[in-house]
Amino acid sequence: MANINKVVLAYSGGLDTSIILKWLQDQYQCEVVTFTADIGQGEELEPARAKAQALGVKEIYIEDLCEEFVKEYVFPLFRANALYEGEYLLGTSIARPLIAKRLVEIANQTGADAIAHGATGKGNDQVRFELGAYALKPDIKVIAPWRDWDLTSREKLLAYAEQHHIPIERKRGNQSPYSMDANLLHISYEGGPLEDPWQEPEEEMWRWSVSPERAPDKHSILELEFAQGDIVAIDGNPMKPAQVLSYLNKVAGANGIGRLDLVENRYVGMKSRGCYETPGVR
Repeated sequence: MANINKVVLAYSGGLDTSIILKWLQDQYQCEVVTFTADIGQGEELEPARAKAQALGVKEIYIEDLCEEFVKEYVFPLFRANALYEGEYLLGTSIARPLIAKRLVEIANQTGADAIAHGATGKGNDQVRFELGAYALKPDIKVIAPWRDWDLTSREKLLAYAEQHHIPIERKRGNQSPYSMDANLLHISYEGGPLEDPWQEPEEEMWRWSVSPERAPDKHSILELEFAQGDIVAIDGNPMKPAQVLSYLNKVAGANGIGRLDLVENRYVGMKSRGCYETPGVR
């Protein structure tokens, strides 16, 4: 990875990617461009701009990709009836090609030599990001800090953050014990108590849906209008793709629809227990 002068980083604004940002600056003595995508995760993204600016970033991209995500990725996924191992609706994985595409496009626009991501070395996301990038630009360099650095524990990460004056958000009270990923299609939960396959998820874990026991006794009826295989209106009201999915998530979740709890096979050979909420497409 010699001669790296500029890197485009997939940046969430959280502690891990903020540490990666600083590590890239130190390790490669390079300029870092940040890219933050809004794909419906339900988080305020503008704080990422202030954090990137505080770390000396001059080129900052924060983009709303919700409509493109649903129209060009989620709807084709539905039309193909694509399921991983016959059960999982690919909620996390379907978003990664879009992010990889924008990383490559921004690298081309800014003259960057490489892209970087914060996926760990044991999950599927590293494969999704990197194959997506290589498919679009075979000669692109990809930096995956979690496979390269020696910051192998939470204690080392926190020490690095303190050493370099990276703000540490110490959440208290209702902090979730789970590793979570959200977009307009789904929200996933891993880790914490879920590491024990015999441990039933706590009701408080679920964010988008109620349990069937708590769902209304009266059913809800929706009239869906399709054009060329995609929903274009609900109950006679025309809607854009992102509006469709957002509305269906709310109605279906309120009716106890959309939960999934399974042990799946990861691409790298591990098994992982995950819980998922996909109310809008169940």
